[in-house]
Amino acid sequence: MTRVVAGTVGGRTLAVPRAGTRPTSERVREALFSRLEHLDVVDGARVLDLYAGSGALGIEAASRGAAHVTLVEAARDAADVCRRNVTTLGLAATVQVVAEKAERFSQRAAVAPWDLVLVDPPYDLPEEDLAAVLGGVGPGLSAHAVVVVERASRTPEPTWPTALVRFDRRAYGDTVMWFAELSGS
Repeated sequence: MTRVVAGTVGGRTLAVPRAGTRPTSERVREALFSRLEHLDVVDGARVLDLYAGSGALGIEAASRGAAHVTLVEAARDAADVCRRNVTTLGLAATVQVVAEKAERFSQRAAVAPWDLVLVDPPYDLPEEDLAAVLGGVGPGLSAHAVVVVERASRTPEPTWPTALVRFDRRAYGDTVMWFAELSGS
């Protein structure tokens, strides 16, 4: 069972797709959002959740005070689950679901700058595809944005575009979270 950890809809259950996704565990989400709240990048933020799956990461951000969240998920059944979760939790005014490949969405110009970008791709996504996604979101970031990439501990550090620089790495069992910001921030 997957639940929202904290915030306005904390403790509420999330539906998850039957197959094809790997929801971030509650323990890892709790640690991630503790770190993000310490960095003061959640409250009032514009959040982009790429490879959203069930929407757990983006919904967690909305529950904790993000002003706007966009969940991007290519798999039709997973995007439908995201929509159901958003509706069931009463977050439709804050959370938008886009059924599109993250690789394509990341190449589009942002309507407004992103303050927080959560990237949780399938663990088998090729590193060059991840690098292209990271390069695509860079131009759409606000001056103090944080980008978080979730990967398996056995995968290498993401190849950061020149616009981004890693400032932290946190490991939780088989999960590693890489944190980056704009170069020169």
